[in-house]
Amino acid sequence: MKNIKILALSFFLSGTLWAQENQTIEVAQQQVQLVGDLSSFESEISAEKISEGLEIITIRLLQEKATTPPKFSLKWKMPSSNVAGFWSSGAFNDKTIGPSWGPSSVRSMLAKQAPVVTLFGHDDINQLTYAVSEALNTVVLSAGIREEDGFVYNQILFFSEKHSPLKNYEVKIRFDTRPKQYSTALGEVADWWASFDFLKPVPVPEVARRPVYSSWYSYHQNVSMNDLLAECKLAKKMGFESIIVDDGWQTLDSNRGYAYTGDWKPERIPEMKQFVQAVHDLDMKFILWYGVPFVGEKSEAYEKMKGKYLRYWNGQGTYVLDPRYPEVRQFIIDTYVDAIHNWDLDGFKLDFIGRFTADDNTKFTKENGRDFASVNEATDVLMTDLVKSLQEIKPDIMIEFRQPYVGPAMRKYGNMFRATDCPNLSSVNRIRTSDLRLLSGSTAVHSDMLMWHYDEPVEVAALQMLNVMYSVPQISVRLEDIPEDHFKMIKFYTDYWLKNRDVLLEGDFHPTSPLTNYPILEGMTPDKKITTIFNDNLVKLETGAYKNVDIINAKISPQIVVLVTGTPEKFEYSIKDCLGNETGKEIVELSEGTHTFNVPASGLISFTKTK
Repeated sequence: MKNIKILALSFFLSGTLWAQENQTIEVAQQQVQLVGDLSSFESEISAEKISEGLEIITIRLLQEKATTPPKFSLKWKMPSSNVAGFWSSGAFNDKTIGPSWGPSSVRSMLAKQAPVVTLFGHDDINQLTYAVSEALNTVVLSAGIREEDGFVYNQILFFSEKHSPLKNYEVKIRFDTRPKQYSTALGEVADWWASFDFLKPVPVPEVARRPVYSSWYSYHQNVSMNDLLAECKLAKKMGFESIIVDDGWQTLDSNRGYAYTGDWKPERIPEMKQFVQAVHDLDMKFILWYGVPFVGEKSEAYEKMKGKYLRYWNGQGTYVLDPRYPEVRQFIIDTYVDAIHNWDLDGFKLDFIGRFTADDNTKFTKENGRDFASVNEATDVLMTDLVKSLQEIKPDIMIEFRQPYVGPAMRKYGNMFRATDCPNLSSVNRIRTSDLRLLSGSTAVHSDMLMWHYDEPVEVAALQMLNVMYSVPQISVRLEDIPEDHFKMIKFYTDYWLKNRDVLLEGDFHPTSPLTNYPILEGMTPDKKITTIFNDNLVKLETGAYKNVDIINAKISPQIVVLVTGTPEKFEYSIKDCLGNETGKEIVELSEGTHTFNVPASGLISFTKTK
C-alpha cells in the first residue's frame, strides 16, 4: 500500500521552550506528551499518518557540538476499556497489566528484549501497539492502570542510562490502534523494524529451519566425539539435519564456570576437524558453542587482553571483554574466522552477548586505545563485521542466539533465535517459543532443547514435543538410551512436523489468549489449519474455511470437543496416538454445534474434506 504522508505537526522549538513546556501531539487518537529538558539540543517532532489508526512520530535532536543526551519520555493515557493485558518480549507468563504505581514494563536494548508493547483485549484484539525504532540504546516502555480513574498510563523513556555524547539523534515511534488480532499487529511491527536499512535481517539458510540435535542437556560439558557421532547417526534417521555441540568442548574443566574459557582450543575434543568431517559425512551440519565476551582468568588470552575488559564476573571466573577496543573486536572475529577455516564449521551458537553492557563504572570516552565511547555502538560494529566476515567464507552460515538476545538489531547478526533454558518445562517452552514467533519474522525460531526423564510414560514425554511444534524442535535426550516407545514417538512427530512444516513454521501463526499463556496455538495456510490444544477448550472449526484441519491433543485427557460453524460438510477423519498408530477412521458430516471425539492423550485427529 502506498504511504500517504500527512504532516500532523512539524516544528522547530528552541531549547528553552522545550525546557519550559511539555509539548503535546495527537497521534492515532492518543494525546501524546513529550516530557523532558531538551534545552541542550534543537528539537524537531513530526507525525506521519500511514492509514487510519496507524501513525509514526519522528523525534530529532540536533547539536553542533557533541553533547550528552538528556533523559526524556513520551507519556499518554487511554481508557482501560477492553484492555485485558500487556504483551512484551519480557512479559513471559504474566501478561497482566499492573497498576500505575507498579506498572508493567519492558527494558530494551541491543541484546536484551525488544522495544514494543501491545495492549490487547479479552478477545485477543489489538487495542494499542506501540514500538520504537531505537534498537541499540536502552528504552523503557511501560503501562499501568490508575486506580482513581480507570485509565491506562503509558510511557516510553529514552536515555534513562548514561550515554556517550552525540551531535544528532533520531528515533521513530509507531502507534497502531487498528482493531486486528494482536498477533498480526506484532508481526507487522517486526516487518516495520526489518524495513530499516540499519536493521535488515540476515538471510536464513534452509537448514536453519530443520530439526536440531543438541548436546547440552544430555551431556553438559562431558562431550566426546564418539558419543555424539552415535547420537548423530540416530538423529539423522529421524530427520534431524544439524548438531549443536555445546559448552565443554573447549576445556577439560567441568565446574560449569568460565575460568578456562577464552583460548577456544578443543581440549576435550582434540580431533575436532575429524569430528566435523564425520558429521558432514552423515549429511548433517555442525554448529559449535562459544561464550562470545568471555576471557577466563586462567586462560592464555587473559594476559593478551589485560586492561581491555568491561568487568569481572564474580563467581564465574571470567572477565567480560570491552568491544570498544579495536584489538578486542579483531580478536573475537579472528576466533570464529579461524574456526571455520580450521574445522569447516557450519554455524555458531553465540552465547552471553548480553554481557556487552555498560554500567555505572563505565567511562563513555574514546581514550586509552578505545575507538568508541558507546559499548552498544561498538558491539553493533563488532557483530556486523563478524557476520560479514563469516558470510564471505560461508554465505549460508548459521548463527544462533537465545532469549533475551532477540531484539530487532539481533536479527542483523543471527538467523536462529532459541527459547531460553527451560529444561523439562514443556509449557514454559510453549510460551517462550510463541513469544519469539510473534516478533521474529523470517528468522528461524527454535525451541529450547527438549529433555525428560526416561521413566516418563510416552504420552507425557510427548508433551515436550507438542508444546513446541510451531518452532524448530531441538532434541537433547540420549537417543541410544531412551525407551523404544519414546524413540518411536520422536520419530512420528518429527515426521509429522517435517510434512507440515509449511503450516507449523511458515504459515500464519496465532497463539490465543496471551493472558492465560496460550492455551491454544494455531497455524494456517490457505489450504490447511493445525490447532493444538493444551487444556479442555472448545476447538472452533468453520466447515468452509479449510480443506484440511488437524487438531493435536497436547494434554492427558482423551476428549476433544469441536464447535462447528458453517454449512454442513462431510469430512473423513483419522485419529492417531503419539506413536503414529491409527486408532480410528470414519467419514462424518460436521454440522453446526458441538462434536466430541475420543483422541488419545498426546495424539491427533486429522479432518479432510471429502469431495
